[in-house]
Amino acid sequence: MKPRRARLKWPEAWRSLSGIFHSPGVNLMDRRTFVKASCVGSASLFLDGLDPKAFGDVTLPEAPPIEVVHGLRPAKSPLGMPGLFPGRVVEVADSKSIVRNRVSQPVVRDMIERGMKELTGEPSAPAAWAKFIEPSDIVGIKINPSGAPACCSSPEIVREIINGVQSAGVPASNIVVYDRYEYEIDVGSYQALLPPGVHVVGIQDELVDSGYDPNVYCQATFFGEWENRSYMARIVAHGLTKIINVPTMKDHSASGVTGCLKNLGYGTFDNVARSHRSPFSFTDPLIGVMCSVEPLRSKAVLHIMDGMRQVWHGGPLTQVQEFIHQAGILYFGTDPVAMDTVELDVIEKKRRDEGAPSLWEHSAESITNNGMEFYHDPKKNLFYRRPGHIASAGKLGLGVADLSRIDHGQIRLG
Repeated sequence: MKPRRARLKWPEAWRSLSGIFHSPGVNLMDRRTFVKASCVGSASLFLDGLDPKAFGDVTLPEAPPIEVVHGLRPAKSPLGMPGLFPGRVVEVADSKSIVRNRVSQPVVRDMIERGMKELTGEPSAPAAWAKFIEPSDIVGIKINPSGAPACCSSPEIVREIINGVQSAGVPASNIVVYDRYEYEIDVGSYQALLPPGVHVVGIQDELVDSGYDPNVYCQATFFGEWENRSYMARIVAHGLTKIINVPTMKDHSASGVTGCLKNLGYGTFDNVARSHRSPFSFTDPLIGVMCSVEPLRSKAVLHIMDGMRQVWHGGPLTQVQEFIHQAGILYFGTDPVAMDTVELDVIEKKRRDEGAPSLWEHSAESITNNGMEFYHDPKKNLFYRRPGHIASAGKLGLGVADLSRIDHGQIRLG
C-alpha cells in the first residue's frame, strides 16, 4: 500500500510572508510591467545572425504582448540571474558515472565537488556552496521529474546537492525538493530516495495546499483561451529564499529544448500548456518572460544540469532508449541562458550526427498529430519548435546567448 505523506508543516519564516501583498505600502501598480516596457515579441529576439522564421517553409505567428505582475522584489543581490558568473558554464564528465544504467553516487559526488570548486574558484566544496547559500536560507531544489524513470533529475544527484546545501549550514527541515506535479514526483520515487527530514512538495498536490499566488502572474492570450493568466507558485513567491535549479538535458517538442529556463519558468507557473497548440508554439518568448518575473529571478542562484542521460528526440517524456544518449555529464553555472545555449548546441550536434532534422526546422512535412509516430520518428514533431526562447531570455537580461561569448570549461575525470 502506498504510504500517505504527512502534511507539511511550513517553517515559521514562510508563514510570516503570507500577507505581504495585502500590506500597506505595497502598490500593485509598482509591480506591474506593461506591454511596452516588458513584453518582447519573439520576432525581434533571434539568435545572432539567424532568423528562425527563415528556416523552413512556414511563417510562424508573432507572439502576443505579455503583461507581467511581479511579486515582492528581494533586496538587491548579485546572486539573481544571471548570477555571480554570467556567461560561464563548467562541464564535468566521467565515463564511470553510469554503471549498468544506474547513476553512480560516489562518482557523482566527486563530479559535483569538482564542478562547484571550478565554477566558484573556492578551494573546498563547502566554501563553494557558501557562495550561494546561508544557514538561515529556506532552500528549494527545483527538480525535473518529467520523463521518469528513463530521463529525469537523478535522485543520486539531488542527494549530493542536498549534502552540499547542508554543508553550508542549512538543516534538512529547511530544504524543499519540489516540482509542479505530485504524480510525476511519485513516479520518480523521490520521497523514498531522498534523505530523512527533507520536504518533497508537489505544488499541485491534494495533501499540501501550496498552490499559486493570484497576485503574481503573466497574462497573454495565445489561442483565444478563456483563462489567459499563469500564476506563480506560492512556495516560490513567499516561501523559499534560494532556489537551486536541477534541469535535465532534453529536446522538447514545443520549445526545442528543455533546460534551465523551461524547468524554472514552466515549473513555477500554472496554466502553461496553453502556450502551445499544434502546430504552433509561443514558448518563445513566454519561457524567458516567466523566468524574469520577481521574485523567481532573484531567488534562482545556481543551476546544475543533469546531463547524465541526454534526450535528443521525443522529449520531454520519451521512454524510447534509442533516443536517450548516456553521456555522463554535469553542467554548472549561474547563467541559465548560457547553460541552455550550450545544451542547444550539444543536442543540435547529436541530432545532426543521427541524421535528424535541426531543432529550428519548421517545414509543414515535419508535423504530425500522431503521438506514436512522433515518439518513434525523429523526422516528425508535434509543433514547430521554438528554441529561440533562449535568445529571447538573453534579451531580457537573464544571461548570455551568444555561444562565442560563453566561457565553457570542460573537465574529464574518467
